[in-house]
Amino acid sequence: IAGMTPYDAAIHAMGTAGTGGFSNYAASVGAFASPVIDIAITVFMVMFGINFALYYCAITGNWRGIVKSEELRWYLGIFLVATGMITVMILPQYGSWVQALRYAGFQVSSVMSTTGFATADYVLWPQTAQYILILLMFCGACAGSTGGGVKCSRVLLLLKNVRREIRQIIHPRSVNVVKLDGRVVEEKVLHTVTIFLGAYMLIIFAACLVVALDNFSFGTTFTAVVACISNIGPGLEAVGPMGNFALFSPLSKLALTACMVIGRLEVFPILILCSTAAWRRV
Repeated sequence: IAGMTPYDAAIHAMGTAGTGGFSNYAASVGAFASPVIDIAITVFMVMFGINFALYYCAITGNWRGIVKSEELRWYLGIFLVATGMITVMILPQYGSWVQALRYAGFQVSSVMSTTGFATADYVLWPQTAQYILILLMFCGACAGSTGGGVKCSRVLLLLKNVRREIRQIIHPRSVNVVKLDGRVVEEKVLHTVTIFLGAYMLIIFAACLVVALDNFSFGTTFTAVVACISNIGPGLEAVGPMGNFALFSPLSKLALTACMVIGRLEVFPILILCSTAAWRRV
């Protein structure tokens, strides 16, 4: 309806639904230069970054479950705040609030849902806007969605756990619990989240060390690794939306390939495969 051919529409619809982001055009979605297409894909990228269990709640009429979802509020809140901030920052480049909002909303949803489509070369945006996009690469989408990244629920639990520890230090005798969606989160779950985030960062640092052997800039090296482990696609600088990963050496490509697999399997299955204790039980 917006102007794509059925073939193009099928490719981009499946790339959006799976948050895979592959396009049959080098300029990605930007090749269509259509505000209607941009808005449609933006909406669906945001939707596919939401926990699918909430769609089941909607189908069964459990609207209370949707309203109670802290992760959903966190996810949508980050999207709106990041879009608003970047819109203000890139306004001088586009000269129109509508244009700035269009490109900011698309890129924020693309990075946050880890889809990886592009309509603008955000490498040319202000440094603060690029920094916000890097933070969104880590955050990712909701748990139970097709998106990658750390996931909003883990980030939310980490922040809640930090807040609890601060309160515990101030009031040593107080009893503080972490709640999510009104339910107490078990200590085992909080421990697992902390271990996951620690392992996630260690893998990023190790991969950056390998990729750094190619002697590219820090921005290229770091964002290439983060983009791969978070399953986003484009990073910044040489691996931005208008660049690619062809410039890396075979060793770096192997490291980045491993990051993509580890990120998609969410770290622990790979760590288990690397454990000798797991192989002894087979």
